[in-house]
Amino acid sequence: MEALIFIGIQGAGKTTFYDERFANTHTRISLDALRSRSRERAMLQRCLNTGQRFVVDNTNVRAADRAVYITAAKAAGFRVIGYFFEIGLRQALGRNARRSGKELVPVPAVAGTLKRLERPSPLEGFDELYVVSPGENGSFLVSPWPLEPACEQTSG
Repeated sequence: MEALIFIGIQGAGKTTFYDERFANTHTRISLDALRSRSRERAMLQRCLNTGQRFVVDNTNVRAADRAVYITAAKAAGFRVIGYFFEIGLRQALGRNARRSGKELVPVPAVAGTLKRLERPSPLEGFDELYVVSPGENGSFLVSPWPLEPACEQTSG
């Protein structure tokens, strides 16, 4: 049982990444698609109750946002894997500009999301954590989360 938590600003490529890598194996839980928190919670609960693999495809920019999903998934026995989409504002805005209709996010909203972004940490409860960055020709580069430097202790 596997829960994937996507973290990143609008236009970072989260949904495209899901479509390319997980659409055939994981249920997508997205507030954009479900349109209400109650529907989102119901979908999450269904996945947790049935052991269905899922991806939370929201911005999840604050640790408190992510904690809701991590705590629930861990309590249900799921392995929790985080994917942090690291992208510059200019690139994200460029990707966003190719959207249309309700999918197009206003520039101030994207910039505001970036300002609120809290980088994830393995200490939040992730079993694995990865960084996803833009590659050549719309591809994605996925690398393991960099190890945090150990604090040096001094005696004396």
